Amino acid sequence: MVLAQLGGSISRALQQMSNATVIDEKVLNECLNEITRALLQSDVQFKLVRDMQTNIKKIVNLDDLAAGHNKRRIIQQAIFNELCKILDPGKPSFTPKKGKASVIMFVGLQGSGKTTTCTKYAFYHQKKGWKPALVCADTFRAGAFDQLKQNATKAKIPFYGSYMESDPVRIAAEGVERFKKENCDLIIVDTSGRHKQEASLFEEMRQVAEATKPDLVIFVMDSSIGQAAFDQAQAFKQSVSVGAVIVTKMDGHAKGGGALSAVAATKSPVIFIGTGEHMDEFEVFDVKPFVSRLLGMGDWSGFMDKIHEVVPMDQQPELLQKLSEGNFTLRIMYEQFQNILKMGPIGQVFSMLPGFSAELMPKGREKESQAKIKRYMTMMDSMTNEELDSSNPKLMNESRMMRIARGSGRAVREVMEMLEEYKRLAKIWSKMKGLKIPKKGEMSALSRNMNAQTMGKVLPPQMLKQIGGMGGLQNLMKQMGSSKDMMGMFGGEK
Repeated sequence: MVLAQLGGSISRALQQMSNATVIDEKVLNECLNEITRALLQSDVQFKLVRDMQTNIKKIVNLDDLAAGHNKRRIIQQAIFNELCKILDPGKPSFTPKKGKASVIMFVGLQGSGKTTTCTKYAFYHQKKGWKPALVCADTFRAGAFDQLKQNATKAKIPFYGSYMESDPVRIAAEGVERFKKENCDLIIVDTSGRHKQEASLFEEMRQVAEATKPDLVIFVMDSSIGQAAFDQAQAFKQSVSVGAVIVTKMDGHAKGGGALSAVAATKSPVIFIGTGEHMDEFEVFDVKPFVSRLLGMGDWSGFMDKIHEVVPMDQQPELLQKLSEGNFTLRIMYEQFQNILKMGPIGQVFSMLPGFSAELMPKGREKESQAKIKRYMTMMDSMTNEELDSSNPKLMNESRMMRIARGSGRAVREVMEMLEEYKRLAKIWSKMKGLKIPKKGEMSALSRNMNAQTMGKVLPPQMLKQIGGMGGLQNLMKQMGSSKDMMGMFGGEK
């Protein structure tokens, strides 16, 4: 996950404070010093960090707090608010509308990941129902059109460019005109980059902007430059009207925090962050959920959006019915594995859950977990319908296991390991037996009047007991935020 090291350091500092018997000035100072150290290591500007520490001490005056106040909660909230303040530019960016042609122009220095980010941006919106198209107006770099063509073909996105034409302004104008006629509602123009901020680059950008009249200019910036991002973002902003910023390579550098805070200081909203080379390693940047994940507090709304993305609304009642019956088959396990893989990088999904630090899923382990899921699915592809639909573990005898191992090219030991995983998940699934499913007409009424009492009636008794009774359920609902998020878990209306 993004900024795993920074998030882990801040989470540990908060955890140490929570473990302290008495919260006094010494404990607070130790906690703040640890957070300050972590932010400075992430290349956040010293003045911003010093101001944050001063503001927190003003808010959390331990002498003035009356007895009975939850000091830990007040300190945590103050840290959350101050980190949000550092990263929030205080203004929203332009958002394209479906059905109306929007021209988006990408600018930035060479090597910042501009061409790859153009495709990621198009791919993200394509999944959301837009009709994107890519125009390569980069005639300066050899191979730029080939790269865009390869990426666009892989993502099945229409593209336009030329090997013969050397005038980027002409290519951009022709491409935009063509895709407007084809009713594309998101036309993305990739422009040339340079090794440094040259006058010729800015002049070319101005000419392309005049020819295409973009609705939004996005500045793509490499996070490895840290707080030097301030000068770079400011220089581009003065040349063309930069409306938003995308920060790339957030997975490989310790200076990502410095880059994000520096961009925010220029009052340019960061809209996405690139977290890897693959198409799905691209996250929407929203300050509050981002800081929440950084502090190990999770991001429930983001998690619910992921679930709604991979489990269509029409399949949710069917899944609920299976839950209430408590019958867990290998076929259900296969379907859930498919959903997990569709959600994107596992570490990214894990960091959305409260209590999970990004450090719990290091980069190598994440790939290992995804590879294991794919191995299990390959083994299940070698099973018969009878084996997939049976909930009787005794059906799997030695000869069947040997046949599955041969068919999937795996060892018998691995098949046994997969069946052990199935038994473990079946045990968890059986606890959901007795889940009361509201009828179709009751669903919307229930989502409107959702509270701990109604949730208590819906949940099976043993599951309620596991959560910690009604008190535990109330705490969980506070953590999860809105009732809509809670209903989303149970297939309700979004």
